[in-house]
Amino acid sequence: MDMVTMNIIDSAMVAICREMGVNVQKTAYSTIFSEAEDFTCALASPEGQMIAVAEFCPAQIGGVPLLVSSMVQEITDINPGDVIVHNDPYRGGLHTPEHTMFKPIFVADELMGFAVSIGHFVEVGGMVPGGFPGEATEIFHEGLRVPPVKLIKRGKDVPEVWKLLLANVRTPRGNYGDLRALISAVDMGEKRLVELIEKYGKDVFRQTVSDLMDYSESRMRAEIANFPDGRYTFEDCLEDDGIEAKEYWIRVAVNVQGDEVVIDYTGSSPQAKGPINATLGVAWSASYNAMLHLTDQTIPKNSGCFRPIRVISPAGTIMNVNYPGSEVGGNTETHPLIVACIFGAMSECAPHRVMASEGTTHGCFVFGGHDEENDEPFGAFDFTYVGYGGRQFADGNDATDSINGNCANTPTEVFETRYPWIVEEYALRQDSGGAGEHRGGFSISKTMLCTGDVMISQMTNKHIRTSWGLKDGKHSVPGATLYQAKGANDWQTIKEAFGKVSSSKYSNVPIHPGERISVKAPGGGGFGSPAKRDHAAIVEDVLEGYISREKAAEDYGFEESWIAKYAPGEVAAAE
Repeated sequence: MDMVTMNIIDSAMVAICREMGVNVQKTAYSTIFSEAEDFTCALASPEGQMIAVAEFCPAQIGGVPLLVSSMVQEITDINPGDVIVHNDPYRGGLHTPEHTMFKPIFVADELMGFAVSIGHFVEVGGMVPGGFPGEATEIFHEGLRVPPVKLIKRGKDVPEVWKLLLANVRTPRGNYGDLRALISAVDMGEKRLVELIEKYGKDVFRQTVSDLMDYSESRMRAEIANFPDGRYTFEDCLEDDGIEAKEYWIRVAVNVQGDEVVIDYTGSSPQAKGPINATLGVAWSASYNAMLHLTDQTIPKNSGCFRPIRVISPAGTIMNVNYPGSEVGGNTETHPLIVACIFGAMSECAPHRVMASEGTTHGCFVFGGHDEENDEPFGAFDFTYVGYGGRQFADGNDATDSINGNCANTPTEVFETRYPWIVEEYALRQDSGGAGEHRGGFSISKTMLCTGDVMISQMTNKHIRTSWGLKDGKHSVPGATLYQAKGANDWQTIKEAFGKVSSSKYSNVPIHPGERISVKAPGGGGFGSPAKRDHAAIVEDVLEGYISREKAAEDYGFEESWIAKYAPGEVAAAE
């Protein structure tokens, strides 16, 4: 291998993907793109292998290879200037809201690869505005399925396809802008990669990409070879599916065999009626996501590093949904729980590489209504950030998007300007992290006053169950979504107030001006015995308001005298 050229071309391709992503962020209409950055941009080989990707949404990074390979199998007549769109969960997609654009890259009439952009659309039709029907029972409730189809042919729009896409959503103007943003990204990817290939030549580029994937594979194999051989198991569950009040179990066995790993989900629960099922793409992506977190972060991210990772995901289970089962929550709720299960399984094998359970939910709070000022409908998706689990060497991260999202916060100023809510509280949630030598991270609590008529839905988890700890670390506080009627003082769960099966997964709840919603995310689990936690760290958490004195006394034996010992300046200031 020519390591110098390989590193230059790899860095150049990753930079192209990053530039594509910035283009999406700056040109999109929806806040889920412009603020939250829920998209990913990549480059692929003509055969459908991912050759480079930017560091945006981890769930989509692991999903790109299956998406591209399924598209290549169906679309055989590919020409310069074509752009193909695809969101079908049963053809390699992750879930219905995520649309993927593919643009072929030709150099001197030879297909050299594809530019790929994938993004989560807020509005995809279906039974609720916002794309997350917590009570969907079939794929047709979730929105329009789009198999691989050309949206642009030889550089010209296909009007019939555009009409079909925009006629089936509530917000055609917004969707049009977001589709154009993804298209502009693949246009840019094509232009930049052609320049790179012309600089080095087609033969050098092809050989270097092949070497790069072999290099990634060898480095991943070296990482896996450092893990002790064995079969490592773990299980965790989703508390319900929005339709039935029962648990659905993810059971994983991680089989480390030399320089390969087989991740087996045999024994997981049969597929649910409600929309928590994972597609095959999610099962693959979550497995890759976990292994990327457990191994050297400097390994180039491409299909080569996935070669030593094999996945067994039986059809007809929550880990591989059969048509026409619903699945929109599989990519937001089931995926992070899968990663947590793999971490739990590997906690004995590689305790220095794993964390306790994070909140494992994006708190997907979606809503829609009619904008009277602009006389058009609107839809929105709002994340609620969780705490990460404590680790062998540090506390868990606070207020972070779940491990498969990596999405950014939408500023309150933007949220209140665009949508009919006033945010009355946006804060770290006190006492939400699990106690431990290294405590779990704290989650977010967000309280909103409604100023217009909206219809809300939600897809989240852990309102009943908690995030588990490791090595005697304690569990976290569960999440909650609470409703307060206009003029009332008390708060009710969504289940209590509206008669829903679940307070974490529901559809089409009407909210009116003067009513409030409070969304509270779960924190992360603790790592290690709380008795081993440094007293100075406990005092700092109490003084910062992260942990209440009562909780600190309960979990750590906190005493007021510790403040004088570890923070004498605070005592002097108070006096």
